[in-house]
Amino acid sequence: MSSSSAPTPPSASATDDFVIQLALDRGLLRSAQVEAARAIIAGHTDLTIATPRLIDLLIQQGSLNARSVAELLAGEFGMHMAPDLANIRITGDTLELIPRPIAARYRLLPLTRDGHTLRVAIADPLDTEGLDQLGYMLKFAIEPVVATAAEITEAIDRFYGKDANSIDDLLSNLSVTGNDATAAVTTEANTAATASDSDADAPIIKLVHQIILEAIHRRASDIHIEPLEKRFRVRYRIDGVLLEVENPPKRLQAAIISRLKIMSNISIAEKRIPQDGRIQIGVGGKQLDLRVSSLPTAHGESIVMRILDKEGLTLGLPELGFLSDDAATFEKLITLPDGILLVTGPTGSGKTTTLYGCLHFINKPDRKIITVEDPVEYQLNGINQVPVRHDVGMTFAAALRAMLRQAPNIVMVGEIRDLETAEIAINASLTGHMVFSTLHTNDAPSAVTRLIDIGVKPFLVSTSLRATMAQRLVRKICAKCKRPYMPDQKELRALNITAAQAASATFAKGDGCADCNATGYRGRNGIFEIFVVNEEIQKMIYEHAGSARLREKARSLGMRTMREDGLRKVMAGLTTIDEVVSITVGDVN
Repeated sequence: MSSSSAPTPPSASATDDFVIQLALDRGLLRSAQVEAARAIIAGHTDLTIATPRLIDLLIQQGSLNARSVAELLAGEFGMHMAPDLANIRITGDTLELIPRPIAARYRLLPLTRDGHTLRVAIADPLDTEGLDQLGYMLKFAIEPVVATAAEITEAIDRFYGKDANSIDDLLSNLSVTGNDATAAVTTEANTAATASDSDADAPIIKLVHQIILEAIHRRASDIHIEPLEKRFRVRYRIDGVLLEVENPPKRLQAAIISRLKIMSNISIAEKRIPQDGRIQIGVGGKQLDLRVSSLPTAHGESIVMRILDKEGLTLGLPELGFLSDDAATFEKLITLPDGILLVTGPTGSGKTTTLYGCLHFINKPDRKIITVEDPVEYQLNGINQVPVRHDVGMTFAAALRAMLRQAPNIVMVGEIRDLETAEIAINASLTGHMVFSTLHTNDAPSAVTRLIDIGVKPFLVSTSLRATMAQRLVRKICAKCKRPYMPDQKELRALNITAAQAASATFAKGDGCADCNATGYRGRNGIFEIFVVNEEIQKMIYEHAGSARLREKARSLGMRTMREDGLRKVMAGLTTIDEVVSITVGDVN
């Protein structure tokens, strides 16, 4: 574009003269005050101090009120006044549209976005250069509202961070390889914000997106960004195992953490307490959610991002790891009209993914499904999801009590943690609802003991509980480097595999390749222990039988333990003996 076509902003003196004339016409200012201010400026002789602007001097002297000037300009140009900038919230996606250098240079602040219209607070309606630049860069319609320069400057410092100069200095020394580092990862409106390579923030944006993109490329479930004493560590959790990758320089720690906090719409000013946020991104046509947790540590804030892939929710039971017989049993259980089904296991054992897979399987137009979760990890179409908010009294129990008045067919409670929640869930199951939930127990029969321990009456447990399922996740052998393998006698003894079983098995292992990061494993599957409550088990629960007796009875009725289910998958060549032994070390049966 030729320079002749660029907009020519009015000079500061022309702007001041216009505002002062308006103020004189409206009676907000007296001529004597203007002349006195002009005399001060004319007598300014200190060359080490910049000559003050006339309008700024009048405001400083109290002859004019900054808010009154802003209202005067808004009325003259038919604009609205901005809301109180001290009490607004701006989403991270909106802030990303305008990099800090541009916001500071033109004294403007993005407020809200509606489609391709961006509402922006400006200090000077006469200075159209900044608005024209924004419209050209973003290809958005810009809706300006007026605020004072001081309000905008303070808001920029609050939302973008005050220590801009030191961060800019760090970024000027940063080199990020690959011009398309951000091409494959875009937040909802991030492309526009990163379009100009001349912006000081562009390199840090590229670096942060490169970290996220690499994690997704490697199939990581979590990104751990940890400030240590002398280094800034980045690790990916891949198939349940943490892998350290190339670390950014320690000097970029503050800039990277601030960028991630802005993206996840959490306060960059608050560094003393834990915070939670969420990032929604698109990668190669797929929509992913990143659940972000910030935790203050001795050497700065630790950030953990949980990568939630919505495509995992549409998996069928075989993809979750169920073999055909267990899949048939589980399908029958989750389509029952009422009762409680519990999925148990430690944190990270795949309970949530399994429950979401169940909801996807039974989500039909003729069924109303409501969930209460802390937090809502995945957003599902056609399902009413209620987040727990302890700060306003929206606990699991309060939400569950209210949900039952919504006449649902199926209810999912993220976790049963206390007696009140357990009793409401049981009452719901006894009044014709199917209830899904989770518990933290080591095996399936122990869920019965756990419910009784928290105060639920045994007769309520026996009449409402339909089944419990314990599960763990084991790594699958990489399909690219998989090869036949015969375990030695020590390995066979670890799972009590007999010679006859070994002769008919298809053992395998992975040699390690680029596709699996040289680990020999790619992806994970579940191993399961399904404890079905029949009439005999109900009677034992009513008679206060312990988990050991319940387990013994279930085994006699055909229940497989997790180790036995893992053994079947080892013999089918899906995973290895080492994996099953390490995951089911507590399964003595």
